[in-house]
Amino acid sequence: MSKLKERLDALSPARLKGVRRGIEKESLRAQPGGKLVMTPHPAALGSALTHPHITTDFSESQLELITGAHTTVEAALEELTRVHQFTYRVLAQAGDERLWVSSMPCGLPPDETIPIGRYGSSNVGRAKSVYRMGLSHRYGRRMQTISGIHYNWSMPDVSSEQYFALIRNFRRHAFLLLYLFGASPALCSTFVDGRPHELLPLGEGSMHMPHGTSLRMGRLGYQSEAQASLAVSYNNLDGYGASLQDALTRPWPAYEAIGIRNLGGDYNQLATSLLQIENEFYGTIRPKRVIYPGERPLHALRERGVEYVEVRLMDLDPFEPVGITAETMRFIDVFLLHCLLADSPPDTREEIAELAHNQHLTAARGREPGLHLQRGGRDLKLVAWGAELLEQFGPIAAALDAVHGGSAHAEAVRAAEAALNAPAILPSARVLETMAKTHGNSFIDFVRAQSAQTRETLLALPLSAEAEVEFERATLVSIAAQKRIEETDTMPFEVYREQYVSPARLGFKNHWSEVPAAVAQGTV
Repeated sequence: MSKLKERLDALSPARLKGVRRGIEKESLRAQPGGKLVMTPHPAALGSALTHPHITTDFSESQLELITGAHTTVEAALEELTRVHQFTYRVLAQAGDERLWVSSMPCGLPPDETIPIGRYGSSNVGRAKSVYRMGLSHRYGRRMQTISGIHYNWSMPDVSSEQYFALIRNFRRHAFLLLYLFGASPALCSTFVDGRPHELLPLGEGSMHMPHGTSLRMGRLGYQSEAQASLAVSYNNLDGYGASLQDALTRPWPAYEAIGIRNLGGDYNQLATSLLQIENEFYGTIRPKRVIYPGERPLHALRERGVEYVEVRLMDLDPFEPVGITAETMRFIDVFLLHCLLADSPPDTREEIAELAHNQHLTAARGREPGLHLQRGGRDLKLVAWGAELLEQFGPIAAALDAVHGGSAHAEAVRAAEAALNAPAILPSARVLETMAKTHGNSFIDFVRAQSAQTRETLLALPLSAEAEVEFERATLVSIAAQKRIEETDTMPFEVYREQYVSPARLGFKNHWSEVPAAVAQGTV
C-alpha cells in the first residue's frame, strides 16, 4: 500500500486531469415485439464503413455508437447521449425500430439468416464482410450478436511497459467489475437452441443462472476451442506480439477445412490461420494504438507502442438510457488507475489458467453466497478479495476528486462497497427481480419494456438544431468518403486479401513502407 501511495503522490495534477476516456457501445436493432430487425443499416445514419461515430459491429442489424476521447466523464457521456438521440430519431422516422438494451440478444432467427455487416464494394469494405463471414463459420452468428460497451482509457506519459503492467492487474481484478456491473444473468432460449449449457429454465422462453452476473462473459459468450489453446502473456509488448503473431500465422486444421472460398467462388474467410486478424482475439482488455489507413494493429503496436487500453467486459446496463452511468465510468477510472499504480508481477501459465477460472465462475455464479475464487493457488472469498481492493481505491478516488473538484469518485467507490455487501442491489440481481415482479420471468418481455422506455426517454430529450445539422452533414460526408474509396480501387480483391494477411505486414520496422498504396487506403 505504501508503494501505491508513493506512486499516486508522484502523479502531477496535470497527468490526473489528462486521463482520457471514450466509449464504443454495441446494440442490436429490434422490432417492438422483440425480434431482430433484418433490414439494412439505415442510409440516414451514413456509411458504416467511414462514419466516425455510427457504424455496425458483426451484424448489419447491430449498431456501434462511438464517442471521441474526452478529458471528463461528463463530456464523454454527453457525446454518447447525442449520438443516441440522433440514432433514435433516424430510426423513429423510418418506423418503430428501437435499440435492444440488453447485452444478450433479442429473439433471433435461424443462425444462417442473421445478416452480417455490409460495407460496400471496395476492397476494404469487402474484407470487413469476409472477416465477418469467417467469424460466422468459426463460431456461429448467434455468439456474435452479443453486445457490450468498450471503454477506451489513457493517461499522459504512460509507457508500453506500464500499460502492460496495468493490463496484468486488470485481468487479475476483472472479477470485481463483472460482479459489480454484470447485467446479463438471463437470456432468450433461442440463443442456446442446440447448444450444451448449464442454464436453468425461467418462465416461458427464458433461461438464467440464479446467481449469474454476466452470461456474456461466461462460457456461453465469446469463447472458442481454438482460442482456448492460446495462453497469451501480457508481460511485455514483445511477448504479446509474438503470441499474436503465432496465432495469426499458425494454420488451424478446422479452418483449413473451411477454406478461403467455397465451391461457388464466394469467400468463406480472410485466412485459415487460428486468427484471421487481430480483432478476432477475444480478451477482457486490449492494448491499442490508433492505426494508419490499411495498417495492421499489431504492426502499429510494435512500431509505435501502446497508446491506450480498451476495456471490453462491460455489459449494457438495461436500466440506463445509454447503457452506462457517470458513476460507473468514474469507478472504472479509479479501477484502472489502481491497476496502473499497484505492483504487477509477471503473469505465468498457472495464473492465466486461474484467471480464466475466476472469470467463468464470477460470470456464472458471482452472487452466490460464500463464493471462492483462486489466487496464487489458494481459495479466497470473492467478497473478501473485493473488499481488499476497494480499501486500496480510497486514496485514488480522493486524488481524482482533488483535481476535478467534488466527491464523485469517492461516492462511486462507496456505492461499490455497498453493492459488494448487498448483492440484491447489483444490476444482475435487479434484472432477475424485475423480470419476476413485472414480466412473468420473461427475458424478452423485460428487455422489450426497458427498450421501449429508453426509446421514449431519448426521443423526448431535446437535440439542438446545430447538433442535428452536424450529424446530417457527417452522414453525407461518410457516404461521399465511401464512394471515393470505391472509385479509386484498382487492385483485384484476391491480391488485396493476400497482401493484407501477409505475415510481413505484422513485422517490426520497415515493413510499412513496403505496403502498396492500394492496400493502405482502409482498415479491416
